[in-house]
Amino acid sequence: MKINRITVCALCFFAQTVFFAQDSTDVVVKRTYTTKFLDAVPSPEIDGLLDEAGWDIVEWDGNFIERRPDENTQPDHDTKFKIVYDEKFLYVGIRAYDSDPDKIEMRLSRRDGFQGDWVGIFIDSYHDKRSSFGFITTAAGVKADFFSSENGNNEDESWNPIWYTKTNVDEEGWTAEMKIPFSQLKFGKAKEQVWGIQVDRQYFRGAERYAWQRIKQDTPGFVSEFGLLDGLIDLVPQKQLEIQPYTVAKLETFEPEAGNPFRDGNDSQITGGLDAKIGITNDLTLDLTVNPDFGQVEADPSAIALDGFQIFFREQRPFFVENKNIFDYRVSQSEAGNTFGFDNVFYSRRIGRSPQGFPDTEDNEYVEQPENTAILGAAKFSGKTKNGWSIGVLESVTAKKYATIDNNGDRRKEVVEPLTNYFVGRVQKDFNDRNTFVGGIFTATNRDQLTPELNFLHHSAFTGGVDVKHQWHDRDWYVGGNFIFSRVNGGAEAIENTQESIAHLFQRVGADHVSVDADRTSLTGTGGNLQLGKIGNGNWRFETGGTWRSPELELNDIGFQRQADDIRHYTWIGYQTLKPTETFRRVGINYNHWSVWDFGGNHNSLRFNTNSWQNWDNNWFTNIGFNYAPKQYSNFALRGGPRLRQASEIGFFNGYNTDRRKKLRFNVFHRGEKGTDNSYGSYNIDFGVTYQPFNALSISANPEYGINMDKLQYIDNIDVDGETTYLNGTVEQRTLSMSFRLNYTINPNLTIQYWGQPFISRGRYSEFKEVADPLGATFNDRIAPYGSNQISFADDVFSVDKDLDGTAEFTFDNPDFSFVQFRSNLVVRWEYIPGSEIFLVWSQDVSQSGDPQNALFQDLGDGIFNDEKPQNIFLIKATYRFVL
Repeated sequence: MKINRITVCALCFFAQTVFFAQDSTDVVVKRTYTTKFLDAVPSPEIDGLLDEAGWDIVEWDGNFIERRPDENTQPDHDTKFKIVYDEKFLYVGIRAYDSDPDKIEMRLSRRDGFQGDWVGIFIDSYHDKRSSFGFITTAAGVKADFFSSENGNNEDESWNPIWYTKTNVDEEGWTAEMKIPFSQLKFGKAKEQVWGIQVDRQYFRGAERYAWQRIKQDTPGFVSEFGLLDGLIDLVPQKQLEIQPYTVAKLETFEPEAGNPFRDGNDSQITGGLDAKIGITNDLTLDLTVNPDFGQVEADPSAIALDGFQIFFREQRPFFVENKNIFDYRVSQSEAGNTFGFDNVFYSRRIGRSPQGFPDTEDNEYVEQPENTAILGAAKFSGKTKNGWSIGVLESVTAKKYATIDNNGDRRKEVVEPLTNYFVGRVQKDFNDRNTFVGGIFTATNRDQLTPELNFLHHSAFTGGVDVKHQWHDRDWYVGGNFIFSRVNGGAEAIENTQESIAHLFQRVGADHVSVDADRTSLTGTGGNLQLGKIGNGNWRFETGGTWRSPELELNDIGFQRQADDIRHYTWIGYQTLKPTETFRRVGINYNHWSVWDFGGNHNSLRFNTNSWQNWDNNWFTNIGFNYAPKQYSNFALRGGPRLRQASEIGFFNGYNTDRRKKLRFNVFHRGEKGTDNSYGSYNIDFGVTYQPFNALSISANPEYGINMDKLQYIDNIDVDGETTYLNGTVEQRTLSMSFRLNYTINPNLTIQYWGQPFISRGRYSEFKEVADPLGATFNDRIAPYGSNQISFADDVFSVDKDLDGTAEFTFDNPDFSFVQFRSNLVVRWEYIPGSEIFLVWSQDVSQSGDPQNALFQDLGDGIFNDEKPQNIFLIKATYRFVL
């Protein structure tokens, strides 16, 4: 395996960076605030006024410093705060001075909106310099809260603790009061405790961020730089105990289907379930859910991919979103990107997925197929101990699901998803003054008693991994990595299917290092990532490393993995300014390169990128980047055929965002790629506009249009007289969609949200051909096109007569397609008391096949506004949270 000259030059550059980087002499002093216990005075009333006697037992602290954009300068407006506590609560009072109170921005939004002016306190109650609890309130009284880990680099905004806040605007500016239960924080049992804290303020009009404890622009972390909170004496850890039952009434309406007893036009049901949080200790919490319902969750956006690989969709279900950072174990995340960063040992959307089986049916039979697999119950045990152990355990059981088949009134059931147990265990330990972290993960998927119809599934699947990271020089430098393994077990059919799946393709022609073994009943693979980088102390940053996935690595039973048989090297070098100029607030410039091999030693890709981002003085954001790939081969393009040479590629991306403070704001992002021999090309543009006519209402629309042209688009591998014909064609794909959102916030606890997306993707095929020489030097060397006298079309079927003897060697269906869809959600959410909610939901889905010969807008309109009744779901969900 040869190392190219560019890589050598890059390594030389890194060596210079290592040995000649100058240390910063700008020393930051840690500040301390001393709080007091509310002993002889009543606790403050949370009304936003800061006029209670309880606040008088401590002094104000202020002297905030500007953090962004002009770090370490005097802010335009002063900020000060006080902190007191009693047996069960921590109280925070903040005054944000403003010379023009009428211009304080009081935008309304749902929880975690971060709109307008805000103040917040971030508490490292573990004092581990790595994790913190954030509590933020806007001037309009909207709450925002999150739990951050990895020194602030991983934020979980789904964390929704119970706490209380009020704000008030007066002639001096505005004030905020917070009441935070100790039960929502995690801390030890020491008699006298010291916590890390930071108090921040966003001054919206100036697009400025102020901080009590100075944090330098080039500091690599956030939590590790906090100041100190002293004076906490004899705190009693509070064990959290919350129980939240719910009930759901649901009505579904749809177009009746003549003769189909399962599609009579409507369906209704009433269900219930339970969620609970139980504090095992102050540090560790057990989350439980029984028969969870996620009916209020927004539908996934529409998407179509022609490359055959699965599409990643983010998790939106509350039970799995909360604390997800504890279970996160990405295989190869990197600053450089292009390393399959979405691949993860744990992908929670596998739990409760759509059933993977479908019954075989005869003519005139109808099937009632479950849409999702019911989650019978799930439990999460998670938290972090005072001595540095982070622990996460998840256990979930999904039900055996049946499809019902009706044949003229005679019905039978067939299993389409087995009873399945999912387990995830994650642990991490920090030591060496929080500069070194070592962790591990283990997952298990076990399916119960697979029927013959489900023998294509694995009986069991196990994955495990260890990860380590070491930082030095005040966390500016780091080295780290992970190692993972997987093992899947099943019958010969299941393992053969895995070997031949798009992620593996062991049947690849000419690949001597892999082959299909039809007798195997297990596969074992490995993967990992190693990296070295510098992320702080100065303008320059870099990361270099390597990642691999062995041919037999298989994570997709409970993880997410696009492909195996991959080894790649990556390097990123970045420069960013630390001080604003007359033109820019900040600017960054980056360089990346990647080189990819398979385990057979084939060098499949070499790619380069340079890009820059700019935050202008008027608070616009722009970016631009250019890509060049002089070498490209694909092991997957022919779906089990030989390795295919592809054209060199050039590409670009460019984006613009206007000032996000404005009531009317725009964003544009477009990108394009093109083969240097014109054998393929794509272009995509995404335009967004947001209008906020008044503080309570926000309207946004994001139309997106994409063109994809590929002269070597895979269609099928066809056996002709014992030889495989790799059938390809020229595809012209056009995709059009628009996401529309409306958010109306009546008050911070009562909101109305609407989301809708019309979507169409149309593909027309022409210039059919077969691959003749997959490694040919030019595009024409690689293909053998069919002449007009060799191919004919009738009854939506193509016939190919290669030798012109009057008899077709093979036929194939017309691959043209047009997929039309409209999805929408209307959600009214009322948090009638803290932690207890009522949801009113209306969801709609229209999915149709269109006519590929129609114009896009015509087909989109015909598909959405047709005579058929859309599928509608109406539901009412009510929850009540008992805090014991």
